[in-house]
Parts: sequence; C-alpha cells; structure tokens
Amino acid sequence: MTYNEFIQLAQERFSCRSYKPLLPSNDELRKVVEAAHIAPSACNKQPWKFVIATSDKARKAIAAAYSRDWINTAPAFIVAVGNHSEAWHRANFDNKDHTDVDLSIAIEHMCLAATSLGLGTCWVCNFNPQALNEALNLDKGLEAIAILPIGYPADECTVPVKQRKPIEQIIEWM
Repeated sequence: MTYNEFIQLAQERFSCRSYKPLLPSNDELRKVVEAAHIAPSACNKQPWKFVIATSDKARKAIAAAYSRDWINTAPAFIVAVGNHSEAWHRANFDNKDHTDVDLSIAIEHMCLAATSLGLGTCWVCNFNPQALNEALNLDKGLEAIAILPIGYPADECTVPVKQRKPIEQIIEWM
C-alpha cells in the first residue's frame, strides 16, 4: 500500500450512524478483529478482548447502555474490552495504565479494516459503563472501553467533509 492509498483509506473512514439491515459475514467480522489482533500494544501485553454481538438479544442489551436511537440500526457490534491487570503500567514514574491507549490503537485498526471491506463503524464511548459491563457479564478488572457498531452504511450515508485544523497548528518543530 502506498502512502496515498493509506491516506485515501483514512479519509474514507467516518462515523457511520445509519446502517443497512444486512449483517456482515462472520468472515468479514473476523477480518476486522484480525486487524485489532495485530495492533501494537505497550510491551506487547495485548490487554484486550473483543465481544462480537450479532444476536438480537445481545445487540439489545448492548444498545440499552447508549441513549441514542441510531445505534439500533447497526446489525452488529464489536465491544472492545480492556483488562487493566494485564496492561502495561508506567511503574517507574506515575503508574499510568495504558489499557485505553492500547485499545484505542486496536479500535482504530478495526475501523480502518472495516472501511477497506466496505463496512461502516462509529466509535461509541458515551455509554453507561455499569449497564454495558453488566450486559457483557464482565469479570472484575475488565472494562468495556468502546462499542463499535458495524455494518454496511445506509445509502443516505456519505463521507462528510472532514474539518481539521491546518497542519501548521498541530506541528511543532524543535
């Protein structure tokens, strides 16, 4: 893949909030999670698991933790779950837990992989954590980090023009 092809893929990725009622295949969902599987993590700890929800019962339980109706249009969810006890912590200084950092890298790998397969995704982090952890029956020490609705974007969904700061505002040369 060339740099230009990568930039094109990154530009095509967007927060999809409306889906066709067509479930991606298990192979497609597995490929998306495979992208997370190969993502880097601090000290290669891989403090994660990914719950794929396709049944109506599982999807309803997960969607109940989020108050926006559009999420119900997604035919599947991938919930990224972090394991804080397995994550690398910056022990010699401030003990910073890198679970969220590691999962963020993995989730964005999944978003890009989904885009390459013609699927839409949307990071959802504004959910009731207690309700979601209960819906997933998570053990102590595990935390749902994000819900990733996934499916084929509805026909009316278009890639919006991305509003970004000029690159000069985000680069500082030293």
